[in-house]
Parts: sequence; C-alpha cells; structure tokens
Amino acid sequence: MNRLLGSGMRGLLLASVLSIPAWAQDLPKGVKKITSVEGITEYTLENGLKVLMFPDPSKPTITVNVTYLVGSRHEGYGETGMAHLLEHLVFKGTPKHPNIPQELTEHGARPNGTTWYDRTNYFETFSATEDNLKWALDLESDRMVNSNIAKKDLDSEFSVVRNEFESGENSPFRVLMERVISGAFLWHNYGKSTIGNRSDIERVPIDNLQGFYRKFYQPDNAVLTVAGKIDESKTLAMVNEYFGKIPKPTRVLPTSYTVEPTQDGERFVELKRTGDVQMLMAAYHIMPGSHPDYPAMEVLTELLTAEPNGRLYKNLVNTKKASSEFGFSFQLYDPGIVLFGAEILKENSLEEARKAFVATLDSSAVLKPTAEDVERAKTTLLKNWDLEFRNSERVGLSISESIATGDWRLAFLFRDNIRKVTPDDVFRVAQYYFKPSNRTLGTFVPEPNPVRTEIPAAPDVASLVKDYKGEAVVAEGEAFDPSPANVESRTSRIEKANTIETALLPKKTRGNVVAARITLRYGDEKSLMNKATISDLTGSMLDRGTKNKTRQQLKDEFDKLKARVSFFGAGNQAGASIETTRENLPAVLKLVAEVLKTPSFDEGEFEKLKQEELAGIESQRSEPQAIAFNQYRRIVTPYPKSDVRYVGTFDEDVASIKATTIDQIRQFHKDFYGANNASASVVGDFDKAEIQKLLNDAFATWKSEKPFTRIASPYLAVKAENKAIETPDKANAMFVAGMAMPLQDTDPDYPALIMANYMLGGGFLNSRLATRIRQKDGLSYGVGSQFSASSLDKNGTFMSYAIYAPQNAEKLEAAFKEEIERVAKEGFTADELKAAKSGYLQSRQVARSQDASLTNTLTNNLYLNRTMQWDADFEKKIEALTPEQIKAAYARHIDFNKLTIVKAGDFSKAKKTPVEGAPAPLGGSEKK
Repeated sequence: MNRLLGSGMRGLLLASVLSIPAWAQDLPKGVKKITSVEGITEYTLENGLKVLMFPDPSKPTITVNVTYLVGSRHEGYGETGMAHLLEHLVFKGTPKHPNIPQELTEHGARPNGTTWYDRTNYFETFSATEDNLKWALDLESDRMVNSNIAKKDLDSEFSVVRNEFESGENSPFRVLMERVISGAFLWHNYGKSTIGNRSDIERVPIDNLQGFYRKFYQPDNAVLTVAGKIDESKTLAMVNEYFGKIPKPTRVLPTSYTVEPTQDGERFVELKRTGDVQMLMAAYHIMPGSHPDYPAMEVLTELLTAEPNGRLYKNLVNTKKASSEFGFSFQLYDPGIVLFGAEILKENSLEEARKAFVATLDSSAVLKPTAEDVERAKTTLLKNWDLEFRNSERVGLSISESIATGDWRLAFLFRDNIRKVTPDDVFRVAQYYFKPSNRTLGTFVPEPNPVRTEIPAAPDVASLVKDYKGEAVVAEGEAFDPSPANVESRTSRIEKANTIETALLPKKTRGNVVAARITLRYGDEKSLMNKATISDLTGSMLDRGTKNKTRQQLKDEFDKLKARVSFFGAGNQAGASIETTRENLPAVLKLVAEVLKTPSFDEGEFEKLKQEELAGIESQRSEPQAIAFNQYRRIVTPYPKSDVRYVGTFDEDVASIKATTIDQIRQFHKDFYGANNASASVVGDFDKAEIQKLLNDAFATWKSEKPFTRIASPYLAVKAENKAIETPDKANAMFVAGMAMPLQDTDPDYPALIMANYMLGGGFLNSRLATRIRQKDGLSYGVGSQFSASSLDKNGTFMSYAIYAPQNAEKLEAAFKEEIERVAKEGFTADELKAAKSGYLQSRQVARSQDASLTNTLTNNLYLNRTMQWDADFEKKIEALTPEQIKAAYARHIDFNKLTIVKAGDFSKAKKTPVEGAPAPLGGSEKK
C-alpha cells in the first residue's frame, strides 16, 4: 500500500552521538545482545521481540520500523487481503492514540505501511528529537497490541481498500501479472495477490480480523529497527521501557506447511480487457530468497533485462519487436518466482514478439553468459546494494525483506554471495530453472515426456548466519544541523564572471556519500516556438551514448563509479542529478560533462526512444487518471500550439514525436545547450577547491549559441467549467479540480495559503479532505490537494484530486464542495493550526536533511538570487500566522465556483450498476 507522506513535531535535538555502544555497557534487565554486523546490532527482549539498532549520527533524523512476520502467505480460506486490510485498520487508532494520522502529521513524520507475501511493516522517519523518539516507540508499542480494529472503522475502510483494489484493476500490467502468478501457483498462497479478492475484502467478519490481529501482532513475531541519530544505550532503554512491558504471548503461532507441487508442463494465460498496448509475461518457479543460488538468479535477471545490453533488450527493443522489457525476481521465504515481461505496440505483431521473447529466455539455458556480462550485472547489483545500505533511513526499510526471508543478516550474505557469482553459476541456474515445463505463459499444452524441476526447500537459516561478522563498518558522518541558518553558514556561493555559478556545502556523511545537481537554462519564448517535443526528446537522448562511449559503456562507467545519475531535459532546462561517493565524484562529474556536452545522438537509439515514448502515450489513452490530468492542464494553461508551454492531446503528442528527426535533435543541442546560464550545487563529502575547479574547467567556457531569457508564467484567467469524460470498462475514476490566481510567493497571503492547503489536503490522512472523503465516507483511497506560487510571476495554483469508484461520483463531488466551502465559512481552529505548524515546519527541516533535496533548494536559490535567509523568514511568517489571517486569505483566493473540474470514468455503466456490496449510508451498515 502506498500512503501519503506526512510531517513532524517539536522537541529538543538529541545532542549526543554514538560513543560507547550499548552492548559494551550494562544492558537493561531482560535485554540480551545477540550479534553485531557492520554497525547493526541485534538484541532480544524477554517477550521475544527482536531489536535492531543502527546508529548514524550523520542524519538528523530517526527511522522507526516494525516488521511483523505476517503477510498474505498466512491468510486462510476466505481471508485473502486480510493482512493488507489489517494494515489499514492499524492506522485507525488505539484508546491511547485515537488519531494516528494527526499524530504522524504533528510530529513531521514521513510514514508508511506496506504489506507483502511474508511480512507487514510500519515505519516513520522524523526529526531526531528525544520527544519524537519516545512518541514513536510509544505509538508502535501501543498499536502492536492495543489497536481498536473496530467494526465502524472496517465499515468505512473496506471501501477504501476496494477502491485501491479497483485502481489496480485499471492496469493491464497489474492484472496480467496477477493472472500469470496465480497460474504458476496451484496451492501456495504466493499465487494470491496481496490486495486480496474483492468479495473477501467486502465481506470479511470483524471477528476474523480481530483474531488475525491478536494472533500475529505480538512481540515474538516482530522485529523493531531503530536507525539514525540515536544514542544506542539510551534508545535501547527506551525500547525496553515501552515494548518490554508487553507480555510474552502464550499462544503458539501456526506454521505454514503448504508446498507447491513441481510444475509438470508449460502453462498459459490469456487476458482480454480494454487497453492500448499488448504485453507478454513469463514466470518461472525459483528457489527461496535464502537459498545460496538466489544471488545467481538475481545476476541472471539483471543480465537478461539491463538496458541497453541485456539479451531481452537487444532481441526485443533493438529489433523493434517490443517497446520495452523488464524482469525481477521475488525474494521470498518459500520457493518463489522470477517474472519477465515486454510491452508491444498495437500495430506490432504479438506473435513475433512472443517467439523472440520465449527464444531469448530459452537461450539462457543454452548459451553460457560471458564473464564481462556477469561482471557488469554484478557491478550494477552491488552498486545499488551499496548505496542503499549507506543510508540509515533506507536500511531500516529494505532490511524488512531479509527479515521476512528468515534473518536480517541475509542482506549482507546476499551482497557477499553476489561477489562470488561466476558465469558457471549463472549458467547452471539458468539450465536448472529456465525450462519450458517450469514456465507459465498461458494455456496448458500436453507433453509426453515432461521435464520437471524440483524446487529446493529453504535451508537452515540459523546455520547460514551463525557467527557471521560482515565487513568493516563504513565511515560515520558528522551530526549536521539542517536549520536555514546553519545551511547558510556552511554554504559557499561562487557567482563571478567566466565561472559557473555554484553553491557548495561540504560535510561529513555516512559512507562518504555526496549529492550534486547541474542545471542548464536556455532559449526564450520566441526561439523555442514549435520546439517543445524536440527539447523533450533531446533531454531523453542525453545518456544514450557520447561521441566516445556507447550507451552500455556509459552505464558500465557509472556503475563502476557507484554513481546514480539521472539526466533531464524539457522546455528550457536540462541537466543532471548525481549521487555517488567522495572518491568517485571527480570522475563522475567529468563523465556527466561528457554526456551533456558531447552526446552521440545515435539514430538507432533515437528510433528506440521514439518507440518507448509512443508506447507510453498509447498505454495512457484509456486511463482515467492520465485523461483527467491531461484535460485539466489543457484547460488551465491555454497557450497556443506553437508555445513551448502548450499541453498537447495524446494524438498531437504522437504526431509530434513521429515527426521529429534526429537531425532536429542534433541541431537543437548545438543551438541551445551550454553553461553560460547554468547553476550547480554540491552537498556532502567532497573537497571544495577541487570540485569548484573541476566544475569551472568542465563548464565555464561552454556557451550556447542562442541567448537565454526567462519565460514568464503569468496568471491566466480561465472560465470555470465542470467536465465529465467517459472511459469505458474502467473500474476506477479520477477527479481533478483547481484554479489559478494572481499570487506570488513574496505576497503577504502566500504563507497563509500554504498552511490553509496543508490543513485542507496535506498531512497524513488527517487533512479536512482526507478525514471526510477517505476516513469518514470511505469514498477514495487517494485524496488530497496542492498549492504553489511562482517566485518570479504573479501566478499561483490550487489543485485537488481524488480516485474513486464511478458509482460514487456525485457523493464525492458533494463532499468535496462541502469541505471547500466549510473552510471559507468557518476557517480552521487554533488547535488545528498549532498542530499543522508543528508538522509543516518540521517537514521542511526533514527535507533539508536530505542531501539531494538540499541540492535542489540551493540550485533554485542561485537562480532566484536568494539565500537560506528567505527560508528562515518564511518559516517565521508561518509561526506568526493566526486562524483569522488564514481564513481571510483563503476567502480572498479560493472559490469553489471558480474551479475547473474534470472527471474521467465509466459513468454510463455506473448509472446502471450500483456499487456491489456498498455499505450505507456512506460507509456505515447499521441504522442510525
């Protein structure tokens, strides 16, 4: 489940960093130290709770994550989706914490909850204060055993989950994946989607949910991870205080014992639904995620699917038989699957693509991979692992998968074993698992002499991880204060003639990680006329090869340098965002400069890009969300077709892409790209003098031939309208509403409107819109609002959205109108505003603690000629706001009668068919 991210509460920052680890001191009574690997230490409490401590003083945040060893694998007959539905209800509160979404917002948390086959987890990342940490531990320990799991909450929430289910039913990709996986598993619960069966979601008895909760949500079935800026000894004492008082349960957890029979013939699935592109998928049964051969399967998957050198990519995309391909393996407790797929345009032959698809997969068991291909795949996997585990916020979440597989230390064994994988290992695994009789594509085909694959059972994980020590702990970072004043005092700005303007903020980070951003600005309103698509495609072509390196060579270089680099280009901007390490940053910047300055613009790669772009458009043609947002943008930004800001129809975009030539791309880069109007920012572990010189050497003399003049974005008044668009055979609908206003972020009303929107449609499930439309009425899984204003023009925008069942269109719009008008009439309470201020201001603090986010802020400030003092002043204005000021500003600018409303859905069918099993009224089944 994907939840909206929220924000944090006030408190004193923890002053201390890790000095003496907790396990080296006297432990709290009943707490035992189990082991320590690469900075992570495991403890157990007397009640069976496992605790992982991961101190990281370089992050001014803490992440608390609870992983419960229960997922859809543990559901019984008629209980599909129960683990996921329970995940929703655990956010509904306890007697002590009755409004969890509000608490998460007030504490500035970035929260979520997710359900998968083997586990469910809940986490929140927040500012590292002692008060926040105590609150989070109190919250998680309390809802572990005291969640309400009430009938009234089920009555409203089941329709929200059904709405989430329906949003998945809109996607041919998700439905086909569900069908293929269910075809692969006859008996094991891995064959059932985590979201569950519609009837089970709608009819599950509350007693069953409560029993499921009491059985699995207990300390002996959970692992608590605390990562970030913590004093380990002090935090462990807190954990024992809050969690240690929970009694050890007397019940005995059931053991899942179903073993999927060996597949004895190729299976086929055919799905026929409304859609715009064709798809292929293939699934093979594979070993459990803890099996020693699992890393070789990951390497095999990577070398088959990697762009641009993977076998599937070369045999399908390069030959234009498919527009894209993909593959991923499932790391599960029991034997799982690996899944591959491809997307094919309507006008292309599905049969030709299928033959090439199957032949490529079959060839894996015949053609041994080269040492170069295996090493390339290993480099990519190890790079991603390394960057993931250098970030304490990510570690606490990603390690949940290893916990669910059997033990958290499997994450490190996976890395170690990836390094050991050889071409022989990959070939052996391909030969053993990639047999037609072990594959699911569709229909059953009799086979007189079947060749079968026996899937190994999970090994003894305890023996695998016994005495495992891991590698040396990576370098720790400094304790960094992300306040505007400290960011400003630590930042050096260079804005001189014949240099690229830069903002440099060196600081020590965990694992010596550094983030950077380079932004080029070019052209003007006149010179960019009729060039919007050309600009977009030029940006997309940047990393597909340079004059000296092929696309594959570029990818290999970035992987070897442990660099995540994304290039962008559209409208009148282009550039790159970078994440790497201190020792690799100079080489990465030189490579980025090579990509930006000397792209090859290979015609073959350009044709592949066009196919990908066309497939992307075609896949959106019948999707309510894409249709609604496209139509809304076309209404509220009515620029002429020649303007670079024009929003085209799907047909216009297709025609424009098809008409664009590689010569136009080359000429556009020659005319417009250059660094004479560029900005660069670097945050993290780096040598300031070295990087400043390198940036100047690489970019200072690179000039664009066309002059740059900022393209203004003035306020455009449009007539309000309410428009409905039919999208046949789609279970979900989309609602978009918004308006523009002549307002700039320097205007007095701007802070008030920011807070008004935050309380109306922001926060974590506790805004006015979410409380009414999702929590109370159960009409939408995703509902919220956004507000922004230009820094340079009088142009502000308010926009709101919701996904919902078409049958509920009138109810949703009525509820939306009531909430919009209620704010204008009543405003917000002092308590609402106090909580919102705390959450919003701490969320800004948390955002500044993310180095990549901070590079964006510093780059924008260079362009706007602002310092972090602007942020400090803005936050003071937020603190000073009163409910009366917010109500007055809202009334001056937000008017329901001026909104442009666009709805897309199967409304004709909805009028004929009421919502099956829908509770009345608005989520309640009992009489009032």
